[in-house]
Amino acid sequence: MGMFLRWLFAFVLLTLTYNPTDWNYVRWTATHYESRLSVAVLMGLLLTIGYIIYLRATLRSIGGFGMSLIMSVVAALLWVLYDFGLLDLTNTNRNVWLGIFALSVVLGIGLSWSHVRRQLAGQADVDDVED
Repeated sequence: MGMFLRWLFAFVLLTLTYNPTDWNYVRWTATHYESRLSVAVLMGLLLTIGYIIYLRATLRSIGGFGMSLIMSVVAALLWVLYDFGLLDLTNTNRNVWLGIFALSVVLGIGLSWSHVRRQLAGQADVDDVED
């Protein structure tokens, strides 16, 4: 359940930032930045904090190579679905949602990787050791 929630929060973070609907930070600030600049700055800072948490944890746990590898696996899965005719890539909005999903999988796995590794190997990660 914990891994699902980490992925869900990553998906929500990415969706709040941008999605094909009108309900996202990028489109809202483009139309309201003059009248609601303070709210746009506050929301931008909150989103930035969320990205820093996710990206820092992901880079520390799986690194850039791990991020590339997970993204490659997700891309290969989408390719297989397309190749078997189960996925149609002509809809631009669906492609944006697939991109958001793929990025959220990378961030969700990155944030959860220490927990997964501890379950698989039985060893805890220690990044900061106090003397």
